[in-house]
Amino acid sequence: MIHVSQKHRVVGVPFDPRVANIFPTARRVTLKGNELLVVPHGMDETRFLRNLGHDIPAPILSQYDWCGGKPYEVQRRTCAMLTTSRRAFVLNGLGTGKTRCAVWSFDYLRSVGLATRALVVAPLSTLNFTWKREVFMVAPHLSVGVLHGDKKRRLRTLAEDHDIYVINHDGIKVIEKELREREGLDMMIVDELATYRNGTAARSKCAQRIAKGMDWVWGMTGTPMPNEPTDAWGQCMVVNPELVDKRMTRFRDEVMVKVTQFKWVPKRDATETVFRTMQPAVRYSLDDVVELPQLVVRAQEVESGPKQLKVYDTMRVHAHSMVENKEITAANAGAVLNKLLQISLGYVYNSRREVVELDGLPRQQALLDAISSTDRKLICWVPYTHALNGIAERLEKEGIDYRIVDGSTSKSKREETFTLFQNTDKVKVLLAHPATASHGLTLTAADTIVWYGPTTSLETYEQANGRITRIGQKAKQQIILLWATGVERRLYARLRKKESVQRDLLSLFADASA
Repeated sequence: MIHVSQKHRVVGVPFDPRVANIFPTARRVTLKGNELLVVPHGMDETRFLRNLGHDIPAPILSQYDWCGGKPYEVQRRTCAMLTTSRRAFVLNGLGTGKTRCAVWSFDYLRSVGLATRALVVAPLSTLNFTWKREVFMVAPHLSVGVLHGDKKRRLRTLAEDHDIYVINHDGIKVIEKELREREGLDMMIVDELATYRNGTAARSKCAQRIAKGMDWVWGMTGTPMPNEPTDAWGQCMVVNPELVDKRMTRFRDEVMVKVTQFKWVPKRDATETVFRTMQPAVRYSLDDVVELPQLVVRAQEVESGPKQLKVYDTMRVHAHSMVENKEITAANAGAVLNKLLQISLGYVYNSRREVVELDGLPRQQALLDAISSTDRKLICWVPYTHALNGIAERLEKEGIDYRIVDGSTSKSKREETFTLFQNTDKVKVLLAHPATASHGLTLTAADTIVWYGPTTSLETYEQANGRITRIGQKAKQQIILLWATGVERRLYARLRKKESVQRDLLSLFADASA
């Protein structure tokens, strides 16, 4: 029996001569007839005792004041693994709170003097809207510096005294030398680690060099093998290069077999080999979070590009002028509202009915992050047809298996798409206009819905969400509402409260233009 004293920060283990030799000052006590050795419950002591076969819980579980809210049990287990592993992989799925686990774990290690400063390497779209915000929500006593912009601006922020520095995956190449020389920077957390799956790429080698000088390196990804088993090699080279052969070709020989001159296929035990390689690791899905309800709906703010902001603000000022001059009717209010929503998505019609693409890359990246973070399939509802093709081009570029369904899709093509999506391993993403695929369909092969932008119809919103929350669904589901502008946020709020947007269109329009 292991006894932990939270108050005194000690642990009692059954008497063991090996423990007595390693800890000669350990007190011998008798508790309920059992002879115990009382040892300090620190990180080093925990590792020693575990190596001797004693199942000692991680100190964070009894010694840390979980700021920012009570953790889920899978988050506690994740933090326990991270804080006792200097090199580790977090392979948890979307919605399990990986970011919060990393913040808690760093905060604890910092509080006990085992870490000083952390470098978070993450997708560009998440620097402010995920990482900086999450740190503020969880541990507001920690200071965050976002290393983005030109080199001079990045270096100025790096020179400032922050607890956590956040930078994008390609940004590390810009200031690699300075990052490696930054005093006190002893932890590296790589979000979406699979970005570095090509271990021979320049940015991956840069990440490897920076990680080599860190005391702690944690890699986080929900999809460790997005394309093939060899994807794991580059990730291991960043987090823990001791786990793999330094030659990618040798690792390829372990997990794949050559069938033709240019074609390799995975071996039957490739997944097991990768699992043994990427250790220590935790892997929890949304289904493992027992504290959550069966359906989780969450709004996710994304950043607007400079061009989007300029066009949106011009339209908003025009709308405000219409309100002030009392020139609005239900008809023109709806037209301007739709234009604001189109701009928010990043695709808008001009006066000649041509589609103009704005700089909505952060929203695209948020969709890609959601796709890569779920093991199952995903539905992306896009309420404007002209935006579908632009999003499809990005999915095509990323090599994602998708299908489009909109008003122009024939009946036979729709039926084929839905059958492939629901009943086969094909079609990872269904990219669809909600009005054309929201009624009468069972699409429970997906556990995640992403609204690329809000619809103005309450009926369509509820029917579209109902495609995955039906009989036959065996997984927990999540619905992600992407938004960047005030009109989107207000519209989602009304939909979630089950309020009719059409009924209060003029009121919503007035709010959006304020």
